Parts: sequence; structure tokens; C-alpha cells
Amino acid sequence: MVNEETLLGHWEEIKGKLREKWGQLSSDDVERFSGDVDRLVGLIQRKTGIARSAIEGYLEELSASGATAAGRMADRVRQGMQHAAESVQEGSEEAVEYMRRGYEEAEEMIRQRPSESVLVCFGAGLVAGVLISLLLKRN
Repeated sequence: MVNEETLLGHWEEIKGKLREKWGQLSSDDVERFSGDVDRLVGLIQRKTGIARSAIEGYLEELSASGATAAGRMADRVRQGMQHAAESVQEGSEEAVEYMRRGYEEAEEMIRQRPSESVLVCFGAGLVAGVLISLLLKRN
């Protein structure tokens, strides 16, 4: 049985192969295909005089090769997605490790110099407050 979905999915390739095999088909003939395989087989049969079984066999062959190509493409897409997911996973693990080390370093600095740490936080808060008030006054 001819897979109509595969024919439709790879129609640009398949219509070229049909015209190549059966030169009697015009570009208008192959452009009219709208997913109805029986109609396509009937058209080819009328134009070429070839037996229906031979036409269906050729379409099945094209359908199978299209499905195989689609399967290979799907595998490549799947592999690419898996690689991208692994890259994102590695990047997020690196980011988590970087943040953990930064937190540990900040914690150690606060333990070693508590008074300076309080002054730095106070200064950062003061600067942030001034910047926010300036932005609010502009609007």
C-alpha cells in the first residue's frame, strides 16, 4: 500500500522522479496531486498506458525510500537535539559550580573581614538607592 503521507511529505522529490520515469506527464499533471493516490495512479495509467500494479509498485518504492530518508533525517534531528540537550546540561552544571564557588568565596571573605563586609554592603545599598531615586525622578 502506498503511504500517502510519505508521498505528500516528499512530493517535491517524488514529482521529479515521476516526470523522469514517465516523460508523458506534464508539470501540470503532477502539480494537481492533492494526496489522492488512486487519482494519481489513474492519471499516470491514462497518460502512459502502463498497468496499475506497475505504477503502484513504483509509488510504493518511492514511498519506502522517502520513509527511509525521513527516518534518517529524524535520526539526525534526534541526535542533534540530544547533543544540544547535553550541551545545555553541561553548561548549567558549570554555571551552578561557578555560583557555588562564588558563594563560598564570599562567605569566606565575610568570615575573615566582617566589618569591611558590612561597610561594602552599606555602600552598595547606598549607591543602588541613589541610582533608583535618580531614575524615578527622571520619569
